[in-house]
Amino acid sequence: MITVNDISVQFGGTTLFSDVSFAINENDKIALMGKNGAGKSTLLKIIAGANKPSTGNISAPKEAVIAYLPQHLLTKDDATVMEEASKAFAEVFDMKAEIDQINEQLTIRTDYESDDYMKLIERVSELSEKFYSIEEVNYEAEVEKVLKGLGFEREDFTRPTSEFSGGWRMRIELAKILLKKPDLILLDEPTNHMDIESIQWLEEFLINSAKAVIVISHDRAFVDNITNRTIEVTMGRIYDYKAKYTHYLELRKDRRIHQQKAYDEQQKMIAENMEFIERFKGTYSKTLQVQSRVKMLEKLVPVEIDEIDNSALRLKFPPSVRSGQYPVVVKDLHKSYGDKVIFKDANIVIERGEKVAFVGKNGEGKSTMIKAIMKEIEINGGSVEIGHNAQIGYFAQNQASLLDENMTIFETIDTIAVGDIRTQIKNILGAFMFQGDDITKKVKVLSGGEKTRLAMIKLLLEPVNLLILDEPSNHLDMKTKDIIKEALRDFDGTLILVSHDRDFLDGLATKVFEFGNKRVKEHFEDIKGFLAMKKMENLREIEK
Repeated sequence: MITVNDISVQFGGTTLFSDVSFAINENDKIALMGKNGAGKSTLLKIIAGANKPSTGNISAPKEAVIAYLPQHLLTKDDATVMEEASKAFAEVFDMKAEIDQINEQLTIRTDYESDDYMKLIERVSELSEKFYSIEEVNYEAEVEKVLKGLGFEREDFTRPTSEFSGGWRMRIELAKILLKKPDLILLDEPTNHMDIESIQWLEEFLINSAKAVIVISHDRAFVDNITNRTIEVTMGRIYDYKAKYTHYLELRKDRRIHQQKAYDEQQKMIAENMEFIERFKGTYSKTLQVQSRVKMLEKLVPVEIDEIDNSALRLKFPPSVRSGQYPVVVKDLHKSYGDKVIFKDANIVIERGEKVAFVGKNGEGKSTMIKAIMKEIEINGGSVEIGHNAQIGYFAQNQASLLDENMTIFETIDTIAVGDIRTQIKNILGAFMFQGDDITKKVKVLSGGEKTRLAMIKLLLEPVNLLILDEPSNHLDMKTKDIIKEALRDFDGTLILVSHDRDFLDGLATKVFEFGNKRVKEHFEDIKGFLAMKKMENLREIEK
């Protein structure tokens, strides 16, 4: 059992959280929740030993292995994918090498009575006992299984890690963590750079093969599927629920209702006492009662309500002109980069008002198709037609980098907001976690996640009838995602969504285009139906 004991963290006079304590048991699968800035990542780093708390400590058994996957990491590029992943077993390989080395020395030395010789025998005995207690493993097969589960192809194994993007290098680090079979796995946004199939594989691994897990994730379906306990960090303290995320939301709602009731009752009592004090403060016969009530109010512990709930905020897209019947028609499209064919003979017809999802593994052409629709790339064959009157709103994966760096957050939104929405700019920014003095910050000082949120607000306020969103939910917390999802549900135009976030797609996309094996396949189901069908398809393939 690993325990967190009275942890406090202060930054420049501000307390992030104080006196946080909880125990992590052997098979706990914990979701660490809370809004951005509440201190979730900081708490994870402290448990991992990467950060030190201001007060308190973490206690763990001497042999316990804690493995941590941060949100952003830099890996050295001096190995192939297979070699890098195999470093998970470095300790075992080093042990074996030392045993072989000592055994070789013992066969050539003749000083059998010396202290050195006895020390070598003791050392080799100790190492051998440890080494042979590890169950026999085919290390290469283990590495291969995990890498393939996380989406790597066999031909990737010999490629240097430097050829891969940050998201894929993150997966190599994740592979090393999973192969170590640690006592506690700490994961900070592990699914941000994964496709649906890899996420499903990771879920099954964490449920069936991992010991204790703590995860920060904005992928609701992922969190719900793997966790059995939820710890919420809010306003400097934690709430610990023996419940998975969806159940925790109901419990939290009850907690807020009780807090609000207690707060309202306290405010009423304060108002009544203040009125009494004001009314009788100059009256001699009431002096003792007035003083007693003043003292009582001074000692009163105020009831706090956790976080302001912005769920009532509804974003609505401004009205736009009606587009033609078929905003997007793709015929026999062919695209390749050099010898690498991305897709061939791809056909897509999207009707006005349809909401469709593009899904498939990374690298199978989803973003390429969008770039073809946007006329951002040359195509090798076929045609892409954009319908009459189509006004396109496009959210690219690099959308954040296209903002004007010298404008403030408020100016960025104020320049495009029109009509009634102008009176709501501060509320909208607040719902997207830009509060107080934040709105006067220049875009250039914002983090990647903050820029993504700002770019999303900008897009939501522009009048369009064809929305194309490429991974819009990365870097957004669940509350923000809900606000956007609600706005997209009400959107009366046409929507194309590229996303691996099942929860975000659920109830939004009514048709799925699957990208894979150089083809684009149309499925007339929503995301739940598509995933259910995919499981069956895989089972039939196994039976074949």
